[in-house]
Amino acid sequence: MSSAQSTPSSAERLRSDFLAYLELERGLSRNTLAAYRSDLLQFASFMADRGRDVLEASHSDLAAFLAKLASGGEDGRSVSAATLGRKVACLRSFYRHLRREELIGHDPAADLRGPRKTQRLPKVLSRDEVMRLLEQPSGTDPGALRDRALVELMYACGLRASEAVDLDVADIDLEEGLLRARGKGSKERLVPVGRHALAAVDTYLRRGRPLLVGNQAHSRLFVNRRGGALTRQGLYKIIQGYARRAGLQEKMSPHTLRHTFATHLLAGGCDLRSLQEMLGHTDLATTQIYTHLSADRVKETYFSAHPRAQRKR
Repeated sequence: MSSAQSTPSSAERLRSDFLAYLELERGLSRNTLAAYRSDLLQFASFMADRGRDVLEASHSDLAAFLAKLASGGEDGRSVSAATLGRKVACLRSFYRHLRREELIGHDPAADLRGPRKTQRLPKVLSRDEVMRLLEQPSGTDPGALRDRALVELMYACGLRASEAVDLDVADIDLEEGLLRARGKGSKERLVPVGRHALAAVDTYLRRGRPLLVGNQAHSRLFVNRRGGALTRQGLYKIIQGYARRAGLQEKMSPHTLRHTFATHLLAGGCDLRSLQEMLGHTDLATTQIYTHLSADRVKETYFSAHPRAQRKR
């Protein structure tokens, strides 16, 4: 299709058709759709400055567009690697769609690559920091008993916040020391539970939960002070409150306990496949990030403990 045949209305129609496909068939969020529309408008403007239509774009046009953004563009402000990565994903998806609809004969974005993402390692707590956190829920009132059981169980089993609040009383077997967690896609997995967490849950079930629930019939393990199901927002407030009391508010969120669980298990000799099962990861590559964290812990221990390796102060 030549640029003489191209009109603003046809370019807009291509965008609208593509975004409708993403919304209706792939279920992308409104925010993603808005970002993709902005990306396509920006690319169409870039191509118009070159006197060409988006249907005529070559791989070199796409590469030049990304290079311009990375170097600062017209306003002199370069975009982040994450934003560039999103624009690459948008263009690749857009041209795949055009190729599938037979509007182009060749996909110019097929070999398009974005900037390599720097792998951000999750924050984890040291053993001493975990102990400080676990010591915070004190007392014998029902709320304190619930909170102690909650924090102990999240660290003992590497639970996501959503998995913790979705637990039913029947999901934990105190005799066998096993917990059934429901992960992403409602996929179930069994996770062993350590003795401290089992003891905390047992005490909560006998002395705390009955007082919180009262006469209400409720299957959820963790309930709020009114006896209703504990929400993720409620769990977040509980964890953050104890993190502040332990002086850890800048280092953690509820998910930090999951990262810490995984890192401490690997440091203690757990194999990667077993950890993958306990975390409920579909892909082993997702679990492998914790090998980097474990290696960092090993190096930290080595340099602090070995008399011939200690760094100069």
